Amino acid sequence: MESLPILLLEPIHPEARARLETFGQVLDARDEADALQRAEATPIAAIVTRGRGPVTAALIEACPRLRVIARVGVGLDNIDVVAASARGIPVVNAPGSTTQAVAEQTMLLMLALARRLVDLATAVRDGRWEVRAGYTGLELGGRTLGIVGMGDIGQRVAALASAFGMEVRYWSRTPRDVVVPYRPFEALLAESEVVSLHVALTPETRHLLAAPQFGAMKPGALLVNTARGGLVDPAALRQALDQGLLGGYATDVWDPEPPSPADPLLRHERVLVVPHVAALTEATFRRMSQRTVENVRAILHDEAPEPGCIFNAATLAS
Repeated sequence: MESLPILLLEPIHPEARARLETFGQVLDARDEADALQRAEATPIAAIVTRGRGPVTAALIEACPRLRVIARVGVGLDNIDVVAASARGIPVVNAPGSTTQAVAEQTMLLMLALARRLVDLATAVRDGRWEVRAGYTGLELGGRTLGIVGMGDIGQRVAALASAFGMEVRYWSRTPRDVVVPYRPFEALLAESEVVSLHVALTPETRHLLAAPQFGAMKPGALLVNTARGGLVDPAALRQALDQGLLGGYATDVWDPEPPSPADPLLRHERVLVVPHVAALTEATFRRMSQRTVENVRAILHDEAPEPGCIFNAATLAS
């Protein structure tokens, strides 16, 4: 079997890379310009990226023999899916591969926000043990959690939160066959003491939480975001925090990434930010890298990839 050129925009797990090299000639791109140059000089058969290496319309156009674009992970923000679909090129990802890691990170952020964990750890590091004298945290048990988006991650968060004794509700565009009660969006916001975001970022969901939604939330509610930064209107978020409408915001994501160091929200006393690391566990990195490589191999060898991994399957079939 011919060793087909595969353009790698970002590093993947070493074991998965070794597997990739058994059936492909792996070309590492240093940056976007280098990727385009390599594509123009080599008949690229597959492009593999993670969450940052951009697969633009220009890059796709520069690869006339391209047969598959693969995302090691789930989100496809950095891939021009429309351009790929127009060329009939399948875009594959690894749905479900990040579920456990992101759900655990969601609970971690929820707990850290409720117990002011970072503030307390910083105080002790600064020699202020006496901070405990004025401290009271929040318990999650018995509180109402509103989950926005009941996909794989939302369902796993629901299970973990239920184990903590939380009363879980959810909203999604399409009601799911789950044991968790469904609530209309505005009702969910009004009833929830903690809200957790688990929907994809689309033109329709950008700034899903803006001033009207913050105004509809239960006063002092906590907001956790391990989905996409663009789901939240930053100006409305800051105003809600400053006015006490929102008790705190903990997030693993930002818009854009990385954030400007001058962004005042980064230093807000009620905001906790970590740098988009929810899925970055050793187990998840290995799992999603290996699944992606196997799907690339299958498509290049004219075999069926795993069910559900072709994101644009419906468009390609139409």
